[in-house]
Amino acid sequence: MAALCLLTSCAVGPNFVRPAAPAVTHYSGGSDPARTVSAQDTAQRFTAGAQIAADWWHLFSSSSLDEEIAEALVGNPGLEGAKASLRQSEDSLRSGYGIFYPQVSAGAAATRQRYSAIKLGQNASSSLFNLFTLSASASYALDLFGGERRALESLGAQVDLQRATEQATYLTLVANVVNTSVAAAAYRAEIEATTGLIDLEREQLRLTEVQAQAGTVPYSTVLSIRSQLATYEAQVPQLEQRLIQSNDLLATLVGHVPAEWTPPVVSLSDLHLPEDLPLSLPSDLVRQRPDILAAEATAHAASASVGVATAALLPAVTLSGGYSASGLTTGSVFAANGREWSAGGSIVAPVFEGGTLWFKRKAAIDSYHQAMALYRQTVLSAFAQVADSLGALQHDALVLEAQEEALQSAKEALRLVQINYEAGLSTYIEVLVADAQLHQASINELQAVATRYQDTVALYVALGGGWWSTSGGIP
Repeated sequence: MAALCLLTSCAVGPNFVRPAAPAVTHYSGGSDPARTVSAQDTAQRFTAGAQIAADWWHLFSSSSLDEEIAEALVGNPGLEGAKASLRQSEDSLRSGYGIFYPQVSAGAAATRQRYSAIKLGQNASSSLFNLFTLSASASYALDLFGGERRALESLGAQVDLQRATEQATYLTLVANVVNTSVAAAAYRAEIEATTGLIDLEREQLRLTEVQAQAGTVPYSTVLSIRSQLATYEAQVPQLEQRLIQSNDLLATLVGHVPAEWTPPVVSLSDLHLPEDLPLSLPSDLVRQRPDILAAEATAHAASASVGVATAALLPAVTLSGGYSASGLTTGSVFAANGREWSAGGSIVAPVFEGGTLWFKRKAAIDSYHQAMALYRQTVLSAFAQVADSLGALQHDALVLEAQEEALQSAKEALRLVQINYEAGLSTYIEVLVADAQLHQASINELQAVATRYQDTVALYVALGGGWWSTSGGIP
């Protein structure tokens, strides 16, 4: 009868259904771009529905970058902690399966007792004896209304939540390593370019001071060049500090203190910009982004909690039984006159709780509604991030195209000024000014290149990072 009741009973509370993906076929307004404009002879193309490589950072073709990420995946404490949390939730789920089995216990006792018949109103002498007892008991809670099954369902949702958290930690770690390495490479290049610019400004200042002493230029020109020189000189310590901070952050990401680890040098010239970029379908995005999966698991757990709270309002039935054998000596423990057993069942139903259980169920329902609202918000934010990344890459290419044109114009201007200088038509100061403009254009182009790399990383992150593309799971 117990098995029949268990098999035919249903679990109270809502059955969780995975929310459907938004009914859209693209991310941006109008339509998604097919490609960016060409900048530095490279146009990035977007392939709808293409699979994202699990090790997408290899597309940047930098062995130093690969080395940093490999070390981070092994030594980062945050990723290690996320893996431990996942294992903890999996073990909690395994322990939860125990509710489907009877709870059986066994015991053995040996006591020496002094018995007094006075307690029974008898005027008999007391006796001294040994008592040996073996006992066993079993109980089984019938999950008639599915409260325990809903609790187990909640544990399963917690596993999904921790798995998504691990995936998010993995993705964030890899993205941080790549972005920080790109930033460090840009800082090195900017320091080198700014140092060259400072050398030119100092030479220009020296010549201008000579001209000011000769009375051919006003002294205000000297002051203007000094001000510009001081501005450039102030930029170098700032860039050096940012480079130090980037290296310290990389050390932290790979699991070392800065004093014991020096990152391999990654330069912008060593990096290759991925040209063919995957673009997951909107229907796939909600099944692969870790933050969306985490929000879905949270909503699933909240849904199961409604069932648990509902079952608490209903009767609970428990079957139990026990057996014991006692004897005055070890050899007589199994004698017939020392055997005892019991079997029965109990039913407990809440009668009056002052509204506690009822409002706990109401609170669980409210929590479920909140989780579903947060899920929808997470999906909206995810789609917006993909659209932003697509737009950013298009604008990055336009900016880089303009900076490249400015750089070429600065180079041509310098060439013409140098020709005029050699012909005696321009002064050396004009040559230095043109050279300074060239260096500034070069710095602007470096910044545009670094931004393009980082926005490419942002697209991979916005699409979920490709963790599902490897059979071995997250490293």
